[in-house]
Amino acid sequence: MCWDISLHSDVEIIKKNFPQLTDLRKDKEMDMYYYENVQAITFPPYPIIYRDKETGDLALTEMEWGVLPTYIKDPKEQADRRRNQVNIRSERILGDHKSAWYRLRNQRCLIPVSGTYEHRAIKGWKKKVPYYISEQDREIFYIPGLFQLHENVDRDGVIEKVGSFGMLTRTANPAMANIHNDGPNKHRMPLYLTPGLEKEWVSDIQESDMPGIFEFQYPEEQMIYYPVYTLRGYPDRPDGKHRYEAFDWNGLPPLGNDDPNGIQATLF
Repeated sequence: MCWDISLHSDVEIIKKNFPQLTDLRKDKEMDMYYYENVQAITFPPYPIIYRDKETGDLALTEMEWGVLPTYIKDPKEQADRRRNQVNIRSERILGDHKSAWYRLRNQRCLIPVSGTYEHRAIKGWKKKVPYYISEQDREIFYIPGLFQLHENVDRDGVIEKVGSFGMLTRTANPAMANIHNDGPNKHRMPLYLTPGLEKEWVSDIQESDMPGIFEFQYPEEQMIYYPVYTLRGYPDRPDGKHRYEAFDWNGLPPLGNDDPNGIQATLF
């Protein structure tokens, strides 16, 4: 599962990529330090692009990461289920017409990111090594998602619409499979797309157009990926650099070989 993303590039780039976009964000003053690594565990608000049903226009607004299962009333049970709805397996959206994802298939959004993070397990290492992944020659790219809106009543009795979203994933390409090599959802990756497919996702497409988008596999040779410093707990880096900058892990074996001792054995 992808639980970590980064948006450290200028948000004005989004408006250049989508000139007709209406900026509906409540908070336009972004804390760039925070956005270096946004973690899904707390269902944080995050700027996403969606098409307004009433006007038909594209808009940029904050929605919470993790589709809220409104049918569950117990808070703990709701949060537990919601953590499983941070990511959405793209191949399951059209497969079950009774599922929540099929119901939301036309509520499509784009998640702007500078890059994403994934964790790699190394044999004998207590902690996993995080990697930063992005697309070559793009300061911001857009991962497809699905969203829903629900009504919330604040303390003053005012009813407001709150959005929540999930990120689409697919089976990993070879490089991403070597990075995301452990856990119940290993060998998965966010559904990276080309600029043309990104725009198609939030256009007026038909259900028959969706499989071609779901099946697209982003070429690993057009990706940038490298290890970074520990993310969990938001620790300060010993070198003082940004969270998305490369970090030299002593003894880290190359991708495809996750056993440091195995490398040593081949040298003697």
